Amino acid sequence: MAEHNLLGVKGEDLAVDFLKDRGHKIIERNWRLSGYEIDIISEHQEFIVFVEVKTRSTSHWGNPEEAIGRQRMRRMINGASNYLKLNNIDRPARFDVVAIIVSDKEKEIEYFEDAFMAFL
Repeated sequence: MAEHNLLGVKGEDLAVDFLKDRGHKIIERNWRLSGYEIDIISEHQEFIVFVEVKTRSTSHWGNPEEAIGRQRMRRMINGASNYLKLNNIDRPARFDVVAIIVSDKEKEIEYFEDAFMAFL
């Protein structure tokens, strides 16, 4: 597996632990359907939460969360809509972001709850 893929897996593992510590119940990891992909789907309070995880080894080229553009948000929203319909879920949805910088020397996690709204 390529090094950047290993970094991504490590970041998602850290994000899962981080979310569990904050009361999230993890339902899915790396959910995919027809080109849509959502890193983590969880239940938190009354919400179904769709989480994008961005992991970097350094902030030299910018913070990880800055890599999430409108097209990625739109794909998450469409994927979430499909997930909710396929599973007959009638609960409010939320879109969160976990941004991680991890290297041999440091680990920094930033959590953006309700990071963006569905703007189809």
